[in-house]
This record gives sequence, structure tokens and C-alpha cells, in this order.
Amino acid sequence: MEERLQDNDVLFEKLRVEVDAGQTPIRIDKYLAEHVADVSRNRIQTAIDAGNVYVGEKIIKANYKVKPFDVIRILMDYEPQDYSITPENIPLNIVYEDDEVLVVNKPAGMVVHPGHGNFSGTLLHALAYHFQNSLDMNDPSIGLVHRIDKDTSGLLLVAKTPLAKSLLGKQFFDHSVERTYNALVWGRFDEPQGTIHKALTRNPKDRTLYTIAKEDDTTAKDAITHWRVLENLLYVTLIECKLETGRTHQIRVHMQSIGHPLFNDEKYGGKQLLKGVRTPEYKQFVERCFDLCPRQVLHAKTLGFTHPTTHERMFFDSNWADDIQQLITAWRTYCHE
Repeated sequence: MEERLQDNDVLFEKLRVEVDAGQTPIRIDKYLAEHVADVSRNRIQTAIDAGNVYVGEKIIKANYKVKPFDVIRILMDYEPQDYSITPENIPLNIVYEDDEVLVVNKPAGMVVHPGHGNFSGTLLHALAYHFQNSLDMNDPSIGLVHRIDKDTSGLLLVAKTPLAKSLLGKQFFDHSVERTYNALVWGRFDEPQGTIHKALTRNPKDRTLYTIAKEDDTTAKDAITHWRVLENLLYVTLIECKLETGRTHQIRVHMQSIGHPLFNDEKYGGKQLLKGVRTPEYKQFVERCFDLCPRQVLHAKTLGFTHPTTHERMFFDSNWADDIQQLITAWRTYCHE
């Protein structure tokens, strides 16, 4: 059924593009990527998937081909915001820095990029303050090379020059960057290690979430996670995950798909008592654990890459955030009581 703008819809126009008379048919995502400055095709596709892109009064899909005189609009249900990055004096845990790269250990609860509902207090605002006399975080040719979720702690890589961002980005594309995460998941495993190779796509019921894609899903993105057991803790397991691909929510969705949601991951089924005896004492213990680490238990622990100019292979390791350390200690104590 065709979706159209209704008279009672209150939407704000964020972008308007009028297609000229001589335009040949071309996919709309490609057309917008070529005609709108500083917006990637991936961001355009995200807007299309979310139902925010219109031609006339009609919501269109990514395979729509633009025609001469089309009026393309991006409409949002909130007023346009100023996303420019201004310096904010926010403490940073810098692990390493030279003239080309910076490695930072991000705390849980900090958003990486500004976006709807998060217009300040992000990692980019903190970096803008750190670099305020040398670099402009509004320049898309420098900055963060990858991302992690707001409530995931751990290592992130920042490029300080366009060359560094280009060369480091290629390493991520080629899967030559080594990244491992530590996660606490529900349940115990029958095997000491394994690999999950399942493509991901947006959840059609909630576009902010992801799910395992069906075989015929043309929007699916390949995703591979290697996991191994680090420590059995009765009803939960501490694991290491090594990524070949870096899809949004990849570890969280993959572990949920094999019946081991991340502990306290509310969005993917981990914020409930899934394993163990349902005694009042145990229920109280689990609730206390949820309070100790009030987020999904996921930490970007290691990061390995080739330096863009020296070509030296670099490797960084980070300690768990305090909330994860306290949680693991609580489970270890419970196991030995």
C-alpha cells in the first residue's frame, strides 16, 4: 500500500531538492549522495529506510528512480537542529596520541556523535575541546574512524589528518583492524568457542533496532562474530568477541540470536532473569547486579591497527569500566558462596 503524507501529520522540512529537467533516471539514494554536500549515501539510505524521504506527498523506497522535475524532501517529526560541533570541556581518557592518530577509552553513557536528542555532551564535543587550537571537528575528512554504542565502553580510534582517516578507513573496510570486546551474557555454552555468521538488517517493528536478516532481504549486511569463553560464572558467562565486520549492534544481535543475550541489555532481551533458580534471594541478587552495571555489559577491550604513516603495527588494551569490574566481582563472589 502506498504511503502518503496525511493532512494531520506535523512534520518539518529538513531538506528540499528539485530535480532539473535534463536528469536521467537514477536511484534516489545515489542521486542525493551526489547532489547534497556532506551527506553520505549510508545516511541517506537510513533516512529512506526510516520513511523520512518523500517525492511530492509520497514516501519512497531506496530503489525509486528520480525523474525530471521531481521535488525530493526529507521530512522529520522534529524541528531541524544545529549539529555543528562546539568545544565542551568534558574529560577524556586518552590512551595514545601522536600527530596522526588518537586512541580514546570512551566511558559508558557517552554518545559518540550528536543526533536527535543528543545535541551536546558527545565524544565529538569533547574532542573539539581537546583539539580546539589545532583541529576542527566539523571537518568530515578527520575525526572518528568508527563508532560504538552509547552504553558500550572502550577503545575508539580518531584520525587527525585526512590521510590518516582515509588509510585507517580502508583498514576497517579490509577487515585488517583487530578488535575484541568483552561481554557478559546469559547462560553457559556447550563449546569453548564458535563463530556466528548471520547478516543483519533493521528491525521492521522498530527501526532503531536490528535483527537477523532473512535470506532474500536485499537490505541485509553481512556480519561475522567470533566468540570464545573466558570464564563461566554459574548462570552467566564472560566471553570475548572478535569482530570481522563492525555492524551496528552486531554483538548484541548475534548473541541474542543464539540464545545468549547480553546481561542487562534491555533492547535485546537481557534485562530479565533468564537463567538460574527463581528463589527470592537469587532474584534479589540479579536485581542488585542490574543496579551495579545499569547497561548492556559490553566493553571494547582491544584495538589493533597499522599506523597510517609509520606503518608500525599498533595494539592497545583497556581495563574494564568500574561498573563491569564490580559486576564481575559480584558474580564471582556469588559463585563461591
